[in-house]
Amino acid sequence: MGGGTEAFPDLGDHCQHDDCHQFDFLPFTCEACGKIFCLEHRTYRAHGCPSADRGSRTVAVCQICSATVEKEEGEDDESAVSRHERSGGCDASRKRKLRCPVPRCKEVLTFSNCTSCKVCGLKVCLKHRFSSDHACRMTRRPPAAAAAAAAAAMKRSGVECREKKEKPGVVSQLPSPPIKGY
Repeated sequence: MGGGTEAFPDLGDHCQHDDCHQFDFLPFTCEACGKIFCLEHRTYRAHGCPSADRGSRTVAVCQICSATVEKEEGEDDESAVSRHERSGGCDASRKRKLRCPVPRCKEVLTFSNCTSCKVCGLKVCLKHRFSSDHACRMTRRPPAAAAAAAAAAMKRSGVECREKKEKPGVVSQLPSPPIKGY
């Protein structure tokens, strides 16, 4: 099926999807089956590509070193990981760094971007440092840390200031700012 215009006869092509055959000036060629498709049918799923998994790779993750191990055709995860361990490429020192435990957060926790929650003691990234940002649970906190946090919260709320009573007849004055002369 040819296409194009009078000025550019080789420009564009017709979609090879069974129900479409739309002329497209910027057609897409499927990498798996080699057919030409319009924008609507360019994905494997949209045109039902029979060769969609051709050249695809599946991997298993080693629990010791966090390395990804490519699986052979028909091989399960356990046998791929055991093959990796026997090869000598498994090294526990290469294990990935600790990440923020908040779902969908992929931030690696380092000494400069990590904080412990004052309520539950969980180590999180700075983005999720507040208890409302990481689904905080009170059950993880050790008792001594809970008492220290309660004291700090009372200081912040001003309870300690309200308990102090001023002496009767003495009016507290704020210091006046210094006057500068030019």
